[in-house]
Amino acid sequence: MGTSGRGTGSQVTERPEGRDWEALLRGRRRVAERAGTVAQLSPLAVASPEGTQMGEHLELPSPRSVLRHALPLVVESVIAPVGLFYVVLVTAGFRGALVAALAWSYLAIGRRLHRGERISTMLALGTLLLTVRTIVSFITGNAFLYFIQPTGMTVVVCLVLMISAFAGRPFTQRFAADFCPIAPELFSRPRVRRFFVRITFLWSAILMLNAGIVLWLLIVSPLREFVLEREAVTLSLTATAIYLSITRFVSALRRDGVVVRWARGPASRTLAQPLSE
Repeated sequence: MGTSGRGTGSQVTERPEGRDWEALLRGRRRVAERAGTVAQLSPLAVASPEGTQMGEHLELPSPRSVLRHALPLVVESVIAPVGLFYVVLVTAGFRGALVAALAWSYLAIGRRLHRGERISTMLALGTLLLTVRTIVSFITGNAFLYFIQPTGMTVVVCLVLMISAFAGRPFTQRFAADFCPIAPELFSRPRVRRFFVRITFLWSAILMLNAGIVLWLLIVSPLREFVLEREAVTLSLTATAIYLSITRFVSALRRDGVVVRWARGPASRTLAQPLSE
């Protein structure tokens, strides 16, 4: 068993070997779950335990943990305002739906500010775009303009993504951090940087495809049907992009010699703390 001193005094950090290391991680995870400290994910980081023969490895949070972390962001940024818009559109008309969706977004931002929580990139960008759409549509009273704006903005986002990828600063890194925190050391690995550049081009292509389909639906479908059809298309294409992003990320790390495993249960910040006695 490897032993190494850190800091001053008699503090000693011990890192078990092989199966003992894995067993201790599982034990710390169970303790964290019982203590209720699994609300947030710990940042993804490649580990190389000292005093062992284990190579670099990365434990990805379980899909359930990621879902618990990301679902509130998706609900408050996308699902809730769209659902509220549709309900009010059916019951109170177009202008009422505009006010309801925009009010929800600003209330979500206000709630996060009041609680001292980080405002996600998705929520901030979505609220900004929704504000512009609402102002234009309120002035004109034209529902077509309200729904055509996101299509135009999607094309702009595609261009921004491609520019960021060509510049070597892929914008997808910011969105990745919303759904699963990633340690800066992991971003600094050359193969990971190349992955984010390539996946940015993928997202740009999928968003452009989404914009084309949504534009066609806007032209041929009645308003009420269009709202639901648009969400179905967008969610399907987004799910496909997320699946490809995860599988390509795992593949990139494995080609880099990193052993990648999925956690069996929720991971918490507790697991990121040093193992000490």
